[in-house]
Amino acid sequence: MSDLPHGVSIGLEQHGNHFFLTLRARGKLTHEDYKTMVPMLNSALAGVENPKIDCLMDASELEGWEPRAAWDDLKLGLSHGRDFNRIAVISDKRWMKIASKVGSWFIGGEYKVFDSEENAMVWLLEEK
Repeated sequence: MSDLPHGVSIGLEQHGNHFFLTLRARGKLTHEDYKTMVPMLNSALAGVENPKIDCLMDASELEGWEPRAAWDDLKLGLSHGRDFNRIAVISDKRWMKIASKVGSWFIGGEYKVFDSEENAMVWLLEEK
């Protein structure tokens, strides 16, 4: 495992069956990062019928995933993909825009990459 800073900061608000999830990913994510994050998300959604999640992910400092963490990310998408309403990702990295297209195949909602938090929040908060 690397000594470089990495991990995910998580914020989660609930309003009925609607959730607003904020994530800030930094460095190269590891399996250990997912072992921390996934149980928190599962616990928050436990017992909620038809949860709907809007997510703001700041990936501006994300460098990627270790192979096992990439598998964890795929499993997370498969288990909760239908729960997501909108995912807004903040990143200026070209590879992140490509990864978001692949990731969008595993969610039931919309997935877009933005260059700023302001633009991402405008999109997340607009009425459908």
